Amino acid sequence: MIKVLVADDEALLRSAFCSLIEAQDDLEVVGVAADGREAAELAARLAPDVVVMDVRMPVMDGIEATRRITRDQGAPRVLILTTFDLDEYVFAALRAGASGFALKSRPPEELLSGIRTLAAGEALLAPTVTRRLIAHFTGRTQATTRTPWGLDDLTDREREVLVLVARGLSNAELAATLHVTLPTAKTHVSRILTKLGARDRTQLAILAYESGILTH
Repeated sequence: MIKVLVADDEALLRSAFCSLIEAQDDLEVVGVAADGREAAELAARLAPDVVVMDVRMPVMDGIEATRRITRDQGAPRVLILTTFDLDEYVFAALRAGASGFALKSRPPEELLSGIRTLAAGEALLAPTVTRRLIAHFTGRTQATTRTPWGLDDLTDREREVLVLVARGLSNAELAATLHVTLPTAKTHVSRILTKLGARDRTQLAILAYESGILTH
């Protein structure tokens, strides 16, 4: 059973999200929060697998709440809920540690699929989204780039894999592109995650963009 914490300041939306999630055989709502501070406190106490987080909330917004929730090893995955596709709030939330985002205007099935995807340890960023992330980060000034800890420890092959992951390739696509087996592709990704201290593929993508490894 996948444990879910729902955080949204709109009561009707909270109720709708909870009803939708509870209707699934493999999902369970373990907590509900009306603001970011409550979300962070409940996440620490209830240890959900996924936090469905509204990005704009009172008391503490979803960005700061995400930062607090994801700072520890083994933290829950955070799925950001937003009204606007890839605005500055979403970029900030991804940098803060969110593993993906979902639009409130999209069909309910997409939210459920997103929860399951994050719970399985995958990222929720389609190739079309990663291209826009590239455009966002490469448009920033050089002064904002940073070199992630552990980047110098990557082998040439691991750097190659990092670029492909940042472009949105799945493990199966990595294997096909690099002409290696699927287990080998998974091993490369696992080692990169460990070396860079990243939680998931979304964080690898953010690190690749911010460090300047991926520039087009």
